[in-house]
Amino acid sequence: MRIDARLIKRLPPSGGSDAFELNVHLKSDADVTVLLGPSGAGKTLTLNCLGGFATPDEGRILVNDELYFDAPTKLHLRPQQRRCGYIFQDHALFPHMTVRENLRFAANASRGNSGLNRHRRIADLLEAFELSDLAGRKPAQLSGGQKQRAALARMLVNEPKLLLLDEPTRGLDMRLRQNFYELLRKLRQRSEAPMVLVTHDLEECMELAGHVCLMEAGRFTQCGPRERVFARPASIEVARSLGIYNILPASIDALDPGRDISRLGVLGRPWEISYLPGRLIGDQGYVYVRQSETKVIAPAEPAAPPSGNQLLLRVESATQSLRGVRIQFEHAVIAEISEADYAVCRGSDWLKVEAPAAAIYFVGK
Repeated sequence: MRIDARLIKRLPPSGGSDAFELNVHLKSDADVTVLLGPSGAGKTLTLNCLGGFATPDEGRILVNDELYFDAPTKLHLRPQQRRCGYIFQDHALFPHMTVRENLRFAANASRGNSGLNRHRRIADLLEAFELSDLAGRKPAQLSGGQKQRAALARMLVNEPKLLLLDEPTRGLDMRLRQNFYELLRKLRQRSEAPMVLVTHDLEECMELAGHVCLMEAGRFTQCGPRERVFARPASIEVARSLGIYNILPASIDALDPGRDISRLGVLGRPWEISYLPGRLIGDQGYVYVRQSETKVIAPAEPAAPPSGNQLLLRVESATQSLRGVRIQFEHAVIAEISEADYAVCRGSDWLKVEAPAAAIYFVGK
């Protein structure tokens, strides 16, 4: 296990804020672990505990078999002893120093390398992150993307054992975000240190994460490999918090293990999915279908009977989106289709939507 951190940190009420308790167990062997959740969930506090900037009240932090913190024995390595590379939300470059001086300051904080080795590493990083021509500039003279590159280079100067990034793309436009993702891929090639990244952006999480921890109010609501977490939300609350699923009440009407089929009742319509072991006929719950997997079939009249895993739904609204047109149906069902397909549907009050059996996930109440 590359990271095994059990953290309990209590914050008393202060300045009108309520008391807060962080109580999580972060276990991950992935290259990149993403903490995903809303503001105030405790994501940055978790990073600060890992980096040594906050001291947990209870717990233990183990990174690549090295103990950083252990409450029972009162072991607490200082941040510089942990050799964590940390990128804050504002990149935290020293404004009075040039890019080269920022890197040199970070390099001088480590006593493990000779002056010659530090000089070579700074030159290597400046070249790797395309900063050689900008080395004499101060942060105020850099663009947002250039500051990011400088912050990443400075983070790597001392060959950190753990990389911590707190919403590093906050405030950047889409182009700069994509550039930053490419920089992170380059960083992964240069460093074997595990990375923990904080974000509240779902698409950023999908882009970068190997392991995901969903956070809410100081707790992890679900953790695991990215594909598993997003394919199998642990509860209806988790599914709703992600905002990418159509969620509908359902019941199990029939089970046929011989044919590997379960028949569900969804809004009065029979749907078939794979057999659900451990379930009983009559069980109540919900079906989750990703909005991206919800297909719009064709214009239809209310009297036209749907077939298969289809529903005939009334259109409530249609709005432009980056991917085409986002259609909001009754029962809070959402689907996105291309502009060309919407041209055929435009003006229809009723449309059929279909959920492929492989895209349907049932969770009991």
